Amino acid sequence: MGEESQAEFMRRAIRLSSDNVRRAGGPFGAVIVKGGQVVGEGCNRVTATHDPTAHAEIVAIRDACRRLSTFDLSGAEIYTSCEPCPMCLAAIYWARLERIHFANTKEDAAAVDFDDHFIYEEIGRDPADRAIPRNQLLRDEAIKAFEDWTAHAGRIRY
Repeated sequence: MGEESQAEFMRRAIRLSSDNVRRAGGPFGAVIVKGGQVVGEGCNRVTATHDPTAHAEIVAIRDACRRLSTFDLSGAEIYTSCEPCPMCLAAIYWARLERIHFANTKEDAAAVDFDDHFIYEEIGRDPADRAIPRNQLLRDEAIKAFEDWTAHAGRIRY
């Protein structure tokens, strides 16, 4: 794929972010491309949908998976108006996207009050030292679902 195509896909992601600001949404947009075609797109919908996971990248991944009827986006790339946050980065890996193209950096986002630095720090901490306490309960009961999954002949691996 040539630079002009990449620039156009990025411009589309940027346009989604700018349009979303005019609708009172967050300044983030994302486009997923496979085989030179846009297969998914999204903008930040956190406040519009009251969903803290509705970041542009997540919305675009959901859109692409719905359109392609798959949970595996191997062979696809994401163009996003800003460097992905930790949650979106994890979703990109789970979706098996092959490349991330971004415009603004996480430092640019922090400068306008979208600072994920705290989350990056939390991930690196020992779980006992994190801000949100953890408490494991009823593992002996919950493990049964994993055992059932392992024995299930029709399971779909992902």
